[in-house]
Amino acid sequence: MALTKQEWAALETKANEMRGLCLDTTHWAGSGHIGGGMSCLDILTILYYRHMNLSDDPNWPDRDRLILSKGHAGIAWAPILCDKGWNDPEQLKTFNLTGSMMGMHLDSNKVAGVDASTGSLGHGLSIAVGTALAARVLGKDYWTYCILGDGECDEGEVWEGAMSAANFGVTNLITFVDRNMCMIDGPTEEVMKLEPLADKWAAFGFHVIEVDGQNIDELDDAIEFAKKGNGTGKPVAVIAKTKKGAGIKAIEGDYLWHYGAMDENAYNAGKESLAEYYQARLARAQKEGK
Repeated sequence: MALTKQEWAALETKANEMRGLCLDTTHWAGSGHIGGGMSCLDILTILYYRHMNLSDDPNWPDRDRLILSKGHAGIAWAPILCDKGWNDPEQLKTFNLTGSMMGMHLDSNKVAGVDASTGSLGHGLSIAVGTALAARVLGKDYWTYCILGDGECDEGEVWEGAMSAANFGVTNLITFVDRNMCMIDGPTEEVMKLEPLADKWAAFGFHVIEVDGQNIDELDDAIEFAKKGNGTGKPVAVIAKTKKGAGIKAIEGDYLWHYGAMDENAYNAGKESLAEYYQARLARAQKEGK
């Protein structure tokens, strides 16, 4: 079911709010993984504010699970975990500073709503397969969502997890690849070629959907398809084509912004850029929404 104009606009407003908090958090922390945080924020937004079955209790046994395999994007995730009411928003002002509960990679023992500590790249999909299989064993109907970085797909364990998901028919799992084309050392296709990436996931037994990862409506359609029992009997991989640093013109598409710091001028310019980006996205929602 396509999003209405009102639904789409509301999600754009929330995504914009979270992008602003991601920028704020980077500024307060003195540095952070803002590039990869911004590229996956729309995925996080559509999951937490439309699709995930959650409650006021972050430990509710029947909740949907989110495994952020690209754990360095915690700087984008933390604002959402505060906005849901599970953590004190004041903690964002001490993000990754000495004594903070919120480190660069969010710790599931310290941050409410974090289902698994991640950041040692490559492990998240295997964890997600485990939580999805646990739902089957326990007779639960919760979903597991896993977000991978594209550079992370260089890791062998990603493909071990993929083989396991297909082998066990884990169709209550949706895997997202944040395809921003960048990794810490450069463009992915220069460091370690991933293409044809969709064909690789298909060869490992997944039904693959390629979308614009900065288009809320396309993400929604892909998730709806996967959750309706796509008829293939295969787990679904959504390859979300995104931009590193999406919304901040000065850093968009630049692999050097895998991690970085923003002085006052860069921070203020980022705020202005995000405001323009939001208006353009709202216009698209009004034009294309049902």
